[in-house]
Amino acid sequence: MITTTSKTRPSFTEFVILVSLMMALTALSIDAMLPALAQIGSDLQVQNANDRQLVISMIFVGLAFGQLFFGPLSDSTGRKPAIYAGLVLFMFGSLMSMFAVNFPMMLLGRLLQGVGVSAPRAVTLALVRDQFAGRGMARVMSFVMTVFILVPMLAPSMGQAILSFSSWRAIFGSFLLLATIALVWFALRQPETLAPENRAPFTGRRIINTAQEIMKNRLALGYTVTAGLVSGAFIGYLNSAQQIFQEQYELGTLFPIYFGVIASSIGLASLLNSRLVMQLGMRLLVRGSLLIIFGLSVVALGIAPFFAGQPPFWVFMAYLMLSFFCVGVLFGNLNALAMEPLGHIAGIGAAVVGALSTLISVLLGTLIGQSYNGTILPLVIGLGVLAGASVMVVRWAEAD
Repeated sequence: MITTTSKTRPSFTEFVILVSLMMALTALSIDAMLPALAQIGSDLQVQNANDRQLVISMIFVGLAFGQLFFGPLSDSTGRKPAIYAGLVLFMFGSLMSMFAVNFPMMLLGRLLQGVGVSAPRAVTLALVRDQFAGRGMARVMSFVMTVFILVPMLAPSMGQAILSFSSWRAIFGSFLLLATIALVWFALRQPETLAPENRAPFTGRRIINTAQEIMKNRLALGYTVTAGLVSGAFIGYLNSAQQIFQEQYELGTLFPIYFGVIASSIGLASLLNSRLVMQLGMRLLVRGSLLIIFGLSVVALGIAPFFAGQPPFWVFMAYLMLSFFCVGVLFGNLNALAMEPLGHIAGIGAAVVGALSTLISVLLGTLIGQSYNGTILPLVIGLGVLAGASVMVVRWAEAD
């Protein structure tokens, strides 16, 4: 139940919409940019087409380090100051990218966006925990997760729509507008939820001690690394999706539609996961999903050479939808399994697990994207290798 006694606190519906807006900024700032990568590369004179992918990768770098900072900061200063700082930093990064005159300036702006948006991403979960418990919290998170599923499906279409009447700079303008609305709304309507007596000092030692504890716990470390491997495969897909769909398969402005269809398979898996977990358990679902992705990749690698690395589009779509359905199942379970032994340090533990897995994923995802060679082979090999490696890591983690 809500613990604050403020008369100005938002209603349940208003709170859910506000939290959803802040959480949606992450997916919007990633996926809405995909249709604009070619135009950005041309305008900022990027010579190597694969380097355009860094516009996506840099925001994940920022997320990796930002959540390690803002999560513990919110435990020390309260939730509102941490979210204020993150949103302002995100807005500054949006402005820098919007007015970028060269590619390094663009990438610095994206890095700042990633660091900034990590605050609402990490701290809003704590904000919900502060005010709700049990079924109330589950009710809030179910609404938030619905938005979290829908946004990646719709964000590329939003970016494409803006490009139809303006340039890529206007997409950053839309991020700035949404962040401003979220900041003002949050400041005016949401009371502080962390009482001063419940705050913990912000020290680097807490982060270091938590990281050491995770490193010593086989289950926590194994599932954290596996989450990083799986997310790395997904980031590799995000990095190369625009080139594969728009350039290799020549889909042009239809790219956001097909991207949304594939995103829907992840969303469907997320919705079904709660039922599947009750019937099969998290560990069986993780092992099974990894083996399916590995098997699908082996089949795809067997087929692709007969088509010079570009199999019929429907075959490629079927492969991606089945693979990313499994990825959706994995997203729903790996973080929970990694956090299972860390209940006594849940807040700081989630920040360290998230930071470590994101850092692993951005390195591997960038490697997959930078290997793009005009065929689907680097992506398929990346998915297969990381799924196979994940199977081995999970077996190590679960060994007696």
